Amino acid sequence: MGDGNGMFEILYEDNHLLGIVKPCNMPVQEDESKDLDVLRYAKQYLKETYQKPGNVYVGLVHRLDRPVGGVMVLAKTSKAASRLTKAMQENQFQKTYLAILDGIPPKQEDTLIDYLYKDTKTNTVTVSDQAHGKYAELSYQVLATHNNHALVQIHLVTGRSHQIRVQFSSRGYPLLNDQRYHPSPKKGPIGLWAYQLSFPHPTTKEIITLKAIPPMEQWKEFEVNVL
Repeated sequence: MGDGNGMFEILYEDNHLLGIVKPCNMPVQEDESKDLDVLRYAKQYLKETYQKPGNVYVGLVHRLDRPVGGVMVLAKTSKAASRLTKAMQENQFQKTYLAILDGIPPKQEDTLIDYLYKDTKTNTVTVSDQAHGKYAELSYQVLATHNNHALVQIHLVTGRSHQIRVQFSSRGYPLLNDQRYHPSPKKGPIGLWAYQLSFPHPTTKEIITLKAIPPMEQWKEFEVNVL
């Protein structure tokens, strides 16, 4: 179901949580562009829907890179925010992504481990060594291949900045249309989508699973029904 304004889709909502589908190219927080961001839009949605006076609380628990769309969970109370943050620190969040790689990896499935260094001035991440970088791990499985592209499902073990984009790009399989880490990117939406998110509810502890299929045309080149 949508929220009426069609800006982002609401997947789940109760008194504690708001599960949404973030549109591609929408910033999570306000940036230099001053474009409408997820936090501001979520506050606006809650204010209008429930006629709330004054400031509305929305807690940011995790992020998606601006070009990337897909599932996110936001907290509606500070208690929910702190419990979700703790659950994430304890690796109780399961994050699954879909990506389109430019090139086909030699292995059908594999685990990628690197140490990543982030240059905060340029907002660019590079593969580094253990002394200078943060540990980054993901596992992937190739679901389909077509025209020298691979559709992969990724289980993110650590949530480092730009992690998926850098780990594949550094191995010669950059994400489709990745304007930052592809050596010769084409125009178009990035081939990365936050597909599924599972986590314990902050009060009931039941496992909540949010899932969203990517809407973009480019994903249709994979005609197999893998989603």
